[in-house]
Amino acid sequence: MSWSLAVGPGPDGRWHYRRSLASRVVLLTTMAVALAVAFVAVGAYVTARVQMQDSLDRNLEKRANAAAGSNTLLALADTKVPSWAIGAADVRIAFLYSNGHGQILDRGPNIELGAPELKVALGESDSSLRTLLIADERYRVVAVPTQADGVALIMAQPLADQDLILARLGWVTLAFGILGVVTATFAGLGVATNGLRPVRRLTDAVEDIARTEDLTPLPVEGDDEVARLATAFNHMLTALDASRTRQRQLVADAGHELRTPLTALRTNIELLTMAGNDPDALPAEARTELLDDIRAQIEELTTLIGDLTALAREEPVRLQVEAIDLGEVVEHAVQRVRLRAPGLSYEVFTRPWWVVGDAAELERAVTNLLDNAAKWSPAEGQVTVRLSDGVLTVDDQGPGIAEADRTLIFDRFWRSPDARTMPGSGLGLAIVRQVAERHSGTVHATENASGGARLVLRLPGKERPDAPVA
Repeated sequence: MSWSLAVGPGPDGRWHYRRSLASRVVLLTTMAVALAVAFVAVGAYVTARVQMQDSLDRNLEKRANAAAGSNTLLALADTKVPSWAIGAADVRIAFLYSNGHGQILDRGPNIELGAPELKVALGESDSSLRTLLIADERYRVVAVPTQADGVALIMAQPLADQDLILARLGWVTLAFGILGVVTATFAGLGVATNGLRPVRRLTDAVEDIARTEDLTPLPVEGDDEVARLATAFNHMLTALDASRTRQRQLVADAGHELRTPLTALRTNIELLTMAGNDPDALPAEARTELLDDIRAQIEELTTLIGDLTALAREEPVRLQVEAIDLGEVVEHAVQRVRLRAPGLSYEVFTRPWWVVGDAAELERAVTNLLDNAAKWSPAEGQVTVRLSDGVLTVDDQGPGIAEADRTLIFDRFWRSPDARTMPGSGLGLAIVRQVAERHSGTVHATENASGGARLVLRLPGKERPDAPVA
């Protein structure tokens, strides 16, 4: 178990003391129990003291009232009979007259009476009860009126026995309080040792993952907070592993796709280099054909690198997010594809549909859908484009897509056997799916009425800029 105490400057530049979690658990447990024990001990002591004092006062007043009603006690005022001789050995008895003079029945230390007792003798008060210090000893003194006018009976009971009991109770309470704090400290140690063991195991496992880069999920035990934390770590590990797998797959597929155009480009450049400036070594037509091939391969590399860059971004680059009319985006994309495939006819029908997103990304996705349709359409064929209520459909007159391949065509670098001899990198439709997901939309492939492919892109939006989102 770690009990380290870290010392160092914090973010604000000040020095801070940072205890380990285990030491904080022990400290907080000890403090909580200590406070609880202190409250209980003080409460018990105060309650016992109040109860004992109240019981003594009631008993003393009862005895004083009973004695005040007896004529015999008044007759003994001048006899100097000690208190124990009349059965009151535990108290001292005295009389106070209205003129301020007093008479004590025993020969003990003088009792310094005052105004409260004099008021009782004068009949101005029914009784008085207070604590006096007599010869450095605490007494509880009560004064009650007697049957004789102008005479008050005084009874003083020492508090030594009560103070002794309370002192013993205080020491016992203190001893049990200290014992409780010590027990709480050991209990805190036990809690920190056993309760934090799963946290330490989880910490060791995470540190091992950071050191070895082994993303194997952690074992999960129980269903408490630590188990939830381990489950959350497992979800994070799964996401990291999936991200790393995608990165590796992207690098491997990119390397495979780049190898072919680079090899062809290097071969053509080597042929041109060997031919040099000798016109007899390479005919003009062959030289022109090689240059055209090099230009096409460079364009293919440029497109492939751009597609790879777009797919490699885990998050969209939001350069300009705004409300966009998807119908205008479709019109611009159709104009671009007309120039690339002028031999095809295009039937376009669009209705306004406003979406919030990046215009460049959306136009690229729509252009990729149209390029795919143009690539598979026969010569002098027709591409049909429909946009209504946020659903964009692009139909071609090609051979269609096999049902088993309709979900695969949106994967990176996936190309059907028939498409391997055709130009393209297999990234266009993957970009379409990525753009759709970034705009909270979907894309899927199906079959149109003529047997060709139909690609359907759905994007949430609204018919008017000021209308609620559909």
